[in-house]
Amino acid sequence: MPRLALVTGGTRGIGAGIAQALKDAGHRVVVNYHSADDVAENFAAESGIPAFKWDVSDFAACRAGVDEVRQQHGPVDILINNAGTVSDNKFENMDEAQWHRVVRVNLDSVFHMSQQVYTDMMARKWGRIVNIGSMNGQAGQLNQVNYVAAKAGMHGFTKALAQEGAKHGITVNTVAPGYVDTYLMREMPERILNKIVDKSPIHRLGTEQEVGHAVVFLVDEKSAWTTGSTLTMNGGTQMY
Repeated sequence: MPRLALVTGGTRGIGAGIAQALKDAGHRVVVNYHSADDVAENFAAESGIPAFKWDVSDFAACRAGVDEVRQQHGPVDILINNAGTVSDNKFENMDEAQWHRVVRVNLDSVFHMSQQVYTDMMARKWGRIVNIGSMNGQAGQLNQVNYVAAKAGMHGFTKALAQEGAKHGITVNTVAPGYVDTYLMREMPERILNKIVDKSPIHRLGTEQEVGHAVVFLVDEKSAWTTGSTLTMNGGTQMY
C-alpha cells in the first residue's frame, strides 16, 4: 500500500511543488494550510490532493489536525515540515511579536508536527521526516535574525531527532533551498531579482519541482541510510 505523506503549508509555492512531486512518485498525499481558503480549494480541486486547515504554530491545533488526517486517511508515514513565514526587519527595529511569530511558525511547528506522527512511525518501525530549511539558515541574511535563527534551529533539530529515530527505522533530514521561483519571488522588484540571479553560477532561480525531486529522494525506501543530513540546493550561490 502506498505511504501517506503530509505536507504542511502545502497548497502553494514550494509546498505545492513537493506535494505534487510526492503524488507523482506514487505516494498518497494530504496537505495542511492555515490561510487563503480560496487558494487551498483551487489546489485541492486541481491536484486531487485533500487539504486540511490548522495553524502549525499551535500544538493543540496540530494534534487535532493530525487526528483528523489519521481518521480519514490513516497514520502519516511521511511528514514534510514546509510551513513557514517571514517578518523581516533590521534587528534594532524588530519587535517581540515579529520574533515570536516567525520562530513559532518556522521552528516550533517542526516540534509540534513531528510529535504528532513520531509514535505512529515508531510503532510501524518506519518513517520519514523532511524539514524544509533555507540557505539563509546556513549562511545568515541581513534583516532576518528571526527567520535565520529559526531555520538554523531546524537544522539542529534534524540532527538530534535523526539520532533518536534511527533505531526505529525513522530518518530525519533537511532540504535547504536557496531562492526558488515561487509566487513570492515573482512579486520582487526586477532589480533585486536580477541581483539574486547574478549571484548563482547557474544564473537562475530554482524551481518548485526541483525541491520536490529532492524530497522524493529523501523519503524513498532506498534512502534509509541517509539521515541527519542537510541537502543544500541553491544553484551554487553558497557552497558548503
